[in-house]
Amino acid sequence: MVALKLIALAMEDRLRLTESLTLNYSDSVLDALADLADSFLLTDPAIAGHPIVFASLGFLSMSGYSADEVLGRNGRIFQGPDTDRRSVMEIREAIREERTVQISLLNYRKDGSPHRILFHLSPVVVEGRVIHFLAVQVPIAARRPRAKKRVGMAAAFGACRDEVRGEGFGFRSEDLMDSFEDADNRGLEAEELREASDLEKQKASNAAKNIISILTYYRKHANRLLCGKICSLASTAPLSSSLNISLGRIKQSFVLTDPNLPDMPIVYASDAFLSLTGYSRQEVLGRNCRFLNGPGTDVETLQELKDSIQAEQACSVRVLNYRKDKNTFWNLLHISPVRNATGKIAFYVGVQINESSKDGNGLSPEMRQFSAVASVKVAVRSLSACPGPSSRSSSS
Repeated sequence: MVALKLIALAMEDRLRLTESLTLNYSDSVLDALADLADSFLLTDPAIAGHPIVFASLGFLSMSGYSADEVLGRNGRIFQGPDTDRRSVMEIREAIREERTVQISLLNYRKDGSPHRILFHLSPVVVEGRVIHFLAVQVPIAARRPRAKKRVGMAAAFGACRDEVRGEGFGFRSEDLMDSFEDADNRGLEAEELREASDLEKQKASNAAKNIISILTYYRKHANRLLCGKICSLASTAPLSSSLNISLGRIKQSFVLTDPNLPDMPIVYASDAFLSLTGYSRQEVLGRNCRFLNGPGTDVETLQELKDSIQAEQACSVRVLNYRKDKNTFWNLLHISPVRNATGKIAFYVGVQINESSKDGNGLSPEMRQFSAVASVKVAVRSLSACPGPSSRSSSS
């Protein structure tokens, strides 16, 4: 029974990854992307963990991984001990700001061997919201070393001594001096030689433009086929990618609704909520939560929820809800207003717990609900306090 459940969950996860593309583009997009020789990945910030949802054959060949080993995982699996943390932080900042970045990065193949690449990240924007991130990767070719220039080691060490101490690495000055003198491609001169050339930078930019144009083409054709599934999203304000990623780290079943939009639609649904109800993300976003109700749902309980929302107060109820397959479950529901950094209500969070389920950590339903609400409030307030695209909720 446990094995069958694990298999079912794995199939559900793989379907969710596939739908990330097929529900946003026509099915033919998979064949079009598979024909490209470029090395690239597509990731979905709306899925918990910001996983890879497509890996090109060129990338798999370059990295040594198979598609099964890559899909569903975060791009950090390609990092290693010598991957520059500042470069990683720059990429994370670009994701938070939903902008393009091009940077030299040391990644690792499946066999553990390092290789330096030019990493080109671009957001894929549809109807004002980022639905994917495209990561094109171009190998940086090793070039012939230039005439060796001696620099004062003391001066070089002095320039970075305070930074190194601040990082708390605990290196001795002798170790650092050795690393500057190292001749096996780890020294400063070797790293300078591994910066991308103008030709490599242009190659990455051209590849990104071509891939995005293909996605746009298949999106236009898909709109006629998918309008019934996605048109409801057009009226909802998009969440920033960084907020999606932060919310994706919360494992409980919950949704965010926007009280500033007509009919208070769902603007975020966790993976656990989708598993609990049986709906896909595209079937949920843009709809009011009443689709979970049915003939057996108590009207007085629903009125209690409405009164709490009008009073801008939290509320806990036990309500009979319906899954997509029409099976019922008793939902221990807790709703709470979520305020942004300015103190205005940006969302309402609704945390659902199936009454018949048990928590492996022994926490009560109330503790699990309060934990989820607290995590959501921290994510919204911290990101709405930041300038730029991630402050979407501060303008609600």
